[in-house]
Amino acid sequence: MSVVRARLLFALTFATLLGGAAPALADSSTSSNWSGYAVHHAHVTFRTVYATWKQPSLSCTAGNPTYSAFWVGLGGFGLSSQALEQIGTEADCTVSGRVKMSAWYELVPSPSRALSITVSAGDRLEARVTVTGHKVVLSLRNVTTGKSAVKTVHPSEIDVSSAEWIAEAPSECASITSCQTLPLADFGSAGFSSAGAQATGAAKSGLTDRRWTLTRITLEPSGPRFIGLQGSGTPDGAATPSPVTGNGTAFTITYTPVPAPAGPNVAADVASAGHLFH
Repeated sequence: MSVVRARLLFALTFATLLGGAAPALADSSTSSNWSGYAVHHAHVTFRTVYATWKQPSLSCTAGNPTYSAFWVGLGGFGLSSQALEQIGTEADCTVSGRVKMSAWYELVPSPSRALSITVSAGDRLEARVTVTGHKVVLSLRNVTTGKSAVKTVHPSEIDVSSAEWIAEAPSECASITSCQTLPLADFGSAGFSSAGAQATGAAKSGLTDRRWTLTRITLEPSGPRFIGLQGSGTPDGAATPSPVTGNGTAFTITYTPVPAPAGPNVAADVASAGHLFH
């Protein structure tokens, strides 16, 4: 059965910047579905976000389906955001214990669309999102295989108030008001490198540029789930980003197992329900 996929629009709380305060602030937050970094500032709009990562290997167990996604994007961080432009890859464990990997792009609130690029563990991916007006160009290249895809779209809604580099625990949704965060796949570690963004009217820069605030996001089952689609749930896994290195262009996200909460295995029903959201 085909699966409708969409990246969950979500926002994280962060410290409010005082008018006229110097940028280059750093803060941190927790979330039940995102791990990685976001950059933002009240007076900054972003034009481009980009990064390279190695598709991680998964540790799968039959009877225990789990899910993960890795992406870069613009928007979706602010509490009032209604849009998110993103592109990335997915790595899931099926009910039978088989690994399933794919590539996708999405412009929230529209559903995501599959990219015709084969992705395997160990492949090196390069991703970029560029927004000019209402023109969005999303590109993903599998450096290992040499295959690439470029999509140009003109959505009615865009958000360029932030840039993100994320590993995510997807969600299963029966409807727009009924969502459940799924168990996070054991991906070991996922390293982002050559990461950066470009603010409007400025040069490209790494994550630690003083013109914006850098927020470190840790995925914890008990963390808040600030998302556009309503729902609940806690993934049986956590993910923690390392400090940013490489002159502000690299970091690693590490998976940590967390015991699954008692109750029915919602993840086992995703394939039959046919509605997997991110």
